[in-house]
Amino acid sequence: MSKRFEVWGLTGIGEVRAGDDVATLIAGAATGLRDGDIVVVTSKVVSKAEGRLVDGDREDAITSETERLVAARGDTRIVQTRHGFVLAAAGVDASNVPKGQVALLPVDPDGSAKTIRDGLRAALGVDVGVVVTDTFGRPWRNGLVDVAIGAAGVTALDDHRGRVDEHGHTLEMTVTAIVDEIASAAELVKGKLDGVPVAVVRGLDEHVQAGASGAASLVRPADEDMFRLGTREAMRAALFVLTDEPTSADPVAAALAAATPIGERPWRFDVADDRIVVRLTGERTDDVLMGAGAAIGSLLLALAQNGVRARWLTGDGDCAAVIELDPR
Repeated sequence: MSKRFEVWGLTGIGEVRAGDDVATLIAGAATGLRDGDIVVVTSKVVSKAEGRLVDGDREDAITSETERLVAARGDTRIVQTRHGFVLAAAGVDASNVPKGQVALLPVDPDGSAKTIRDGLRAALGVDVGVVVTDTFGRPWRNGLVDVAIGAAGVTALDDHRGRVDEHGHTLEMTVTAIVDEIASAAELVKGKLDGVPVAVVRGLDEHVQAGASGAASLVRPADEDMFRLGTREAMRAALFVLTDEPTSADPVAAALAAATPIGERPWRFDVADDRIVVRLTGERTDDVLMGAGAAIGSLLLALAQNGVRARWLTGDGDCAAVIELDPR
């Protein structure tokens, strides 16, 4: 195992345009490339070369690239892309591109990495690994890091399970994301504003392997994902029976849509300007009151999730309760 490695940024790549051959550009700037080196390429230049710059509104582009909404807070959307990546704004980026355009992630980042690897072999006769990177936020931690979204010819995951440490303990859980570690190391010399989209890592020859699995192997399967939804979205999914996600811009209407069960019920919600009255439409039995109480609880949670302050006041007769909105 290597105990030391080097990493440096490549200058002289220049502005990349649609139709450019990224491997040819790298070969011109990295004449000293050797077998066993790992070339780390920012996804932005791959997107530019592959014609993934599009005109139009960034929010519309995010929607078009979204496979599944994970969480939303204000204007920020955490989504899953068609690749399986979970990240902010579907990786759509308006930085370092012409005004009025946005960059989308490459369609097949592993395929892009392989194309660059093959191109470097053809141009320079070297056997290198290639990692395509993008910047992700991280749950539970502030700050951004670069991670691998595509890889070719380099180990993606190093599975330590079954190995024995120096104290004789058998490792049972550890699987290291090698390509993510390489991506983050390379970002230290590329930077966000320095115009250095490519780096070379030397000294990790043991991780350069033909036929390695690619970065797609890092995407966690849905049945193993313990954090598949944001907190509010998970609560909504657990507590409410929905026919469709509420689309109303009115937070009270959205809460009512979320909290109203499907089918017959012996009560209804009557909405006024500053209150919601829960009225019984059937006989006042214990079961009916329990059902109405559960509905009121769901409504209060839905209102809170939609940012509406509310207070539950008891009712009488056919008025089971009054939900006072925005109480002071």
